Amino acid sequence: MSTWSAGYVADIDYMYGYYGELNPLRVKLAFLKAGLVCPALGDACELGFGQGLSTNLHAAASLISWHGTDFNPSQAGFAQELARAADTGARLFDDTFAEFAQRADLPDFDYIGLHGIWSWISDDNRAVIVDFLRRKLKVGGVLYISYNTMPGWASFAPLRDLMADHAQVMGSHGHGIVSRVNDAVGFADKLLATNPLYARANPQVVQRLQKIKDLNRQYLAHEYFNSHWHPMPFSKMAQWLEPAKLNFACSAHYLDQIEEINLTPDQTTFLNQIPDAMFKESVRDFMVNQQFRRDYWVKGARKLSTLEQVEDFYKQSVVLIAHRPDISLKLNGALGEASMSEEIYNPLLDLLADHQARTVAQIVDALKEKNITFNQLTQPVIVLVGAGHLAPVQDKAMVSKARMHTEKANAYLIERARSSEEIAYLASPVTGGGYAVNRIQQLFLRARAQGKKKPAEWAQEVCDVLWPQRQRLVKDGKTLETAEENLAHLTAGAEEFLTKQIPILKALQIV
Repeated sequence: MSTWSAGYVADIDYMYGYYGELNPLRVKLAFLKAGLVCPALGDACELGFGQGLSTNLHAAASLISWHGTDFNPSQAGFAQELARAADTGARLFDDTFAEFAQRADLPDFDYIGLHGIWSWISDDNRAVIVDFLRRKLKVGGVLYISYNTMPGWASFAPLRDLMADHAQVMGSHGHGIVSRVNDAVGFADKLLATNPLYARANPQVVQRLQKIKDLNRQYLAHEYFNSHWHPMPFSKMAQWLEPAKLNFACSAHYLDQIEEINLTPDQTTFLNQIPDAMFKESVRDFMVNQQFRRDYWVKGARKLSTLEQVEDFYKQSVVLIAHRPDISLKLNGALGEASMSEEIYNPLLDLLADHQARTVAQIVDALKEKNITFNQLTQPVIVLVGAGHLAPVQDKAMVSKARMHTEKANAYLIERARSSEEIAYLASPVTGGGYAVNRIQQLFLRARAQGKKKPAEWAQEVCDVLWPQRQRLVKDGKTLETAEENLAHLTAGAEEFLTKQIPILKALQIV
């Protein structure tokens, strides 16, 4: 492990993940649901940005000015390259948190985001971050922070610690972190096979380890094998953030705000009898066995009046970002699977099926004939955004200005897809963030941009890219070995892409 990494896994690059909760434009709708004033967002910062994909897609897709740091130089190097390609002016560094916090050329921020980082750093680095928040987050500014929490990690944490110890004590450092991860997971599997009392007292641990065995090793290395790994109860997080004058606002994971799918009526009644809001949040974590929190905190929470909340909600625009026939009216929460009301959700989804952005006011007006009211629509909008079917839309003027940057960023990423499948997102100026588009689909877009109009032509172009690299497709678990089989599979995929995805990509102004 590198000496400059302060205990963080640095000898294997982090994945090219995109995390939509980091999108500052998602704050407004979450704050509206919570009845809070959302600040104007002009300057944003991400601490520990990994490969910088989220930072760069958000910088390209909005007018927000971005700064950030990640102390891994190879990751920062890629992030800087993408920022230059998109011409966003995002200022991204490979500073440590302490170095970054002392920079004299940083603005004060309206928004600061940390995804996951908090759980894997030392208390010294946490203190640096809290002081940075105290000094550099504006009054009214928002912090997004996600972290591993208790009680959800309580049963598995001892086995995680044992695996990390195995990687350090028993692993062969000369073979690299992936080898040590594999050995540690294998050791844990053999241990549980002996049926120890620990496994009998915590039966869910065996099932959890089985799921871990199938996870990407890059993810496992960063998630489970850092020297510093501290799941933190909500109350402890509140204590850490208190010197920065931060108040808990609400969950950034929209579905967490829907009590009906997470709490029984008895649990809701029990919680509502707790007068202290912060203690209530801690108790709720026990009810849902919370393992990972994604939260917004604000420096000076201000409540909206009921009138302001209603008027702002009416102004909010949304767009359908999923293929209407593929949307299931099923939803998963802490209580398991729940069904959405067909009488409300079907007319709403049918109205939005053309993928045109509409304000909530326009939606309410259009559904009057269905006897659906504003009060009946507020929760479905939140639910559908949380489920990934809808996305909030930014102002048209911002969309127009951001598009020249998203076009540059997407052109860079699509060209990169010729040789790599690592990045599966493109930037949308409509939503101000990323949208999932896998490598094959990106190559279809590349062929389309070259003037090829038919799906069969797209498929042939992609085949011409993949075949010389000896890359073969897999269908139903079987590798397709012949060029004819690969081309046929690509053609079917291109035809489906034309029908299902192209209308959405057009609406999102990705194409």
